[in-house]
Amino acid sequence: MMFNSGYLLFALPALLFGLYAQFRIKSAYSKYLRVRSSSGMSGFEAAQRLLRMNGLEQVQIGEIPGQLTDHYDPARKTLGLSSSVARSASLAGLAIVAHEVGHASQDSQGYAMLKVRSGLVPIVQIGSMLGPILFMVGLLLQFTPLAMVGLVLFSGTLVFTLITLPVEYNASARALDMLTTSGLVTSREEERGARAVLSAAALTYVAATIQSLANLLYYASILTGSRRR
Repeated sequence: MMFNSGYLLFALPALLFGLYAQFRIKSAYSKYLRVRSSSGMSGFEAAQRLLRMNGLEQVQIGEIPGQLTDHYDPARKTLGLSSSVARSASLAGLAIVAHEVGHASQDSQGYAMLKVRSGLVPIVQIGSMLGPILFMVGLLLQFTPLAMVGLVLFSGTLVFTLITLPVEYNASARALDMLTTSGLVTSREEERGARAVLSAAALTYVAATIQSLANLLYYASILTGSRRR
């Protein structure tokens, strides 16, 4: 009973919100991918301009497979752009490019939260793999301390998502500023479109945080129920 009620109370609502967030970003991306920007610049060209504008000529731009896979790698100083973003002159492409250049700008300026997030990556990777395993083994053996260790390790995922939120929102704020000051966005209508794409993307990070919190509470409810029994 504890398993079912815990899932319905914590995990299921978070899962549904996550699906909604995915719908929002795919919908906004699909809509504004069809809207050509007034600048007529492809995502690749826009990335070159924004990187130059921020004194980041050392950052390498590469094309990567997939959709919505665009990212900035602070370790390799590379900007990965999906084909639909790199090759199109769409408003969605401009927004995504500017966001990733925003991360590159954070990196070059030593933005503290980005440094913290990058430092947590290996710890969170280990915790996300070992945490659930130790938790389940502890439950099966009825050894609460081991289950608690698993729960603590898994909680690193929540910490990571919480730190990710300000990093992503700051990158989006930088993106909107760059788009207007660079002349890539020239009207309020275009600015609203770029903001819509960035806001929808930000919602996915909010959803990830809620899902991490819900999973942690769900596991905690299972542990509490097993101790009562």
